[in-house]
Amino acid sequence: MPLARSDVTEPQTRGPRDEAYISPRSGLILELFLRGCDSLAAKLGRSRLSAPHLQLGERGEEAAAFHLRRLGYVVVARRWRSYRHPGDVDLIAWEGSTLCFIEVKARSSHAVAEAETAVDRDKRRNLRRIARHYMRYFPVDYCEARFDVVTVYFKEKSAPEFHLFRGAFGWSEHREGEWR
Repeated sequence: MPLARSDVTEPQTRGPRDEAYISPRSGLILELFLRGCDSLAAKLGRSRLSAPHLQLGERGEEAAAFHLRRLGYVVVARRWRSYRHPGDVDLIAWEGSTLCFIEVKARSSHAVAEAETAVDRDKRRNLRRIARHYMRYFPVDYCEARFDVVTVYFKEKSAPEFHLFRGAFGWSEHREGEWR
C-alpha cells in the first residue's frame, strides 16, 4: 500500500499530552517499522511474536528480578551477553558486597522435572565463562562473587512460586551436586 504525503500532514485529533497520542509522523514511522519486521519474519519463516516458552522465560526473568529486589538484591544487569561466548546471564545483582550471577528458570508446573535440573554441566560451564568475561572488565581487582539459581513456577490462579538457591554452584565442577 503506497503511502501518501497527506498521511504525514494530517491534522492532529489528540494532543501530545493524551495517553494514547501518537503523532501522524510517529505513527507512520511505527507502521513502516512493523511492516519491515513482519516481512523479515515472513522471509525467515517466523512469526513476529515469540514462542510461548520464550514468553514464559521472559515473564520469569521479570518476576525473578522483582522478587530479588524485595529480598534486598540490587539488580545491575539483565541478559548480559559476552561477545566471546554464546548465551547470556539472566540477571547480575549485588546482595550486600557479593556479586551474584543469577540463572532464572521458569516453568508452568512441577509435572515433568524440577526447573533447577535444567542448569546442567554445560550451562554451568558457559555461565562461568561469561561471568569471568564480565569480571575481566570489572573496576575492582577482587570482589566476592557467586552463582545463584532462581526457579519460578507460574500456576493458574495463584501467585508465582519462587525458589532461590544461593551459591548453587561454584567456579569449578568440584562442588557439583551440592545444591540439588
